[in-house]
Amino acid sequence: MPSPLPVFRPLLLAVALPITALACLAALGPSPRREAPSLPAAPAAGPWVWVSNEGSGDLAVIDAATDEVVARVHVGRRPRWLRLGPLGRSLFAAVSGTPRPRPGVSPAYASAADRGADGIAEVDLATRRLSRVLPSGQDPAAFDVVAGGRLLVISNEETASASIVDVATARLVGSVAVGEEPEGVTAAPDGRLVAVTSEREHRVDFVDPGAGRAVARVPTCLRPRSIAFTRDGALAFAPCEEGAAVAVIDARALRPAGEIVLPAGSRPMGIALAADGRRLFVSNGRAGTVSAIDVASRKVVATSPPFGQRVWGLGLTPDGRRLYVADGPANEVVVLDATTLAVLRRIPVGDSPWGVVIAP
Repeated sequence: MPSPLPVFRPLLLAVALPITALACLAALGPSPRREAPSLPAAPAAGPWVWVSNEGSGDLAVIDAATDEVVARVHVGRRPRWLRLGPLGRSLFAAVSGTPRPRPGVSPAYASAADRGADGIAEVDLATRRLSRVLPSGQDPAAFDVVAGGRLLVISNEETASASIVDVATARLVGSVAVGEEPEGVTAAPDGRLVAVTSEREHRVDFVDPGAGRAVARVPTCLRPRSIAFTRDGALAFAPCEEGAAVAVIDARALRPAGEIVLPAGSRPMGIALAADGRRLFVSNGRAGTVSAIDVASRKVVATSPPFGQRVWGLGLTPDGRRLYVADGPANEVVVLDATTLAVLRRIPVGDSPWGVVIAP
């Protein structure tokens, strides 16, 4: 009878060889652990353009490197005015429970206001999440952050007042009477006074938030909507929607210092000062244009061709090269070349974009 070993020899070798190899590896000790190869760092993105969508109740975040909407943050009803916190960690947005005005509909037939929806929403810039909603007084329109971030001064359009809110304690700590239908709010560079525009009474009230009172009332052209200061605080500029002009105010003497006439048909609303302080940019509302003003000569040096339906909030990139302008009826933000005022891009952002602020 033939031996069975030739039949099983290949099988025995197939089993024995792997076992021998494993024993040798064990004798040599564990092999050194290989780390995964490091990936190159992601390219820096931003700056980030934050846009308030009054109709959809959210903030759209645009990556200015790609001009694409990359996030949305729901903050409440009718978000409009936006401001960055002093340390660059948070963003504030005014939200209101007063229904949006509807063309052709009498206020008597408007929906009832929800005062519980009034407030100043605070968003964490790192997580892009709503942190809390601070009190604001009735129907907050605009505001600024003052006293090193400790206080907010807020215009209350329906009550002709400016509320003062303590940010740390989230408490309303004061209220100052100002002109009817207050709108734009901007603190002077030194923070001692805060300018509040009055649409109905065509003036700017200068409020001392520490003392809790208005110290001056300066007349302007018709219906001032917003306000900006020069870097040294010497002058303030207030676009007047019904005056087709920008009011100039001596911010030290607190008195009128002239007007800058805008092109016919302009209905100016928003305003932004270039980082070098040499140019002002004004959005001209229903004219659908933006004008550039030379601060030194106080003259209009350029106006864009019409590009929008009703342009309002606007912001400049940190390098000063591009303007982002909200066009509410078109539901988009229009990007302009800040030098030529030519349209570079149109970005759909949401329902009725209103305010624009740019975070590095």
